[in-house]
Amino acid sequence: MKRRDLQQPDPPTDRKDALARLAEALLALRSAQEVGAFLEDLCTPAELEAIADRWRVVPLLLEGMAYREIHERTGVSVTTVGRIARCLDLGAGGYRLAADRVLGSHRHASAEPADAH
Repeated sequence: MKRRDLQQPDPPTDRKDALARLAEALLALRSAQEVGAFLEDLCTPAELEAIADRWRVVPLLLEGMAYREIHERTGVSVTTVGRIARCLDLGAGGYRLAADRVLGSHRHASAEPADAH
C-alpha cells in the first residue's frame, strides 16, 4: 500500500460524516429565519437559487403538473424537474417528508378556496 493511500480518508465515509454534521447544524437552528441566515452564509447566491428552485418544483410535481408546464411556470429545466421527480419516487425520502410536513397544511388551506368555486 502506498503512503499516499494511507493519508487519504475514505471519501464516502468522510462525506457521510460531513453530511451528518451539517444535518446536526440545521437541527440546532430554531426558526426559519435562523435556517435562512445559515443557508445564506453556507451557500453562494447561485446555490441558494438552485436549491430554492428545486423546492419550488416539489409541490407542482405532487399536484401532478406536467414537466413542461412546470418548466414554463418556474424556468427550471425539464431535466432538473425530471431529476426532482425521480428523487420524489426513488430518493431518500427527504423531499416527500418535508412536503408532507410543510406543504400538507398549506395545500389544504389553499385548496379550499379553489374547491369553493
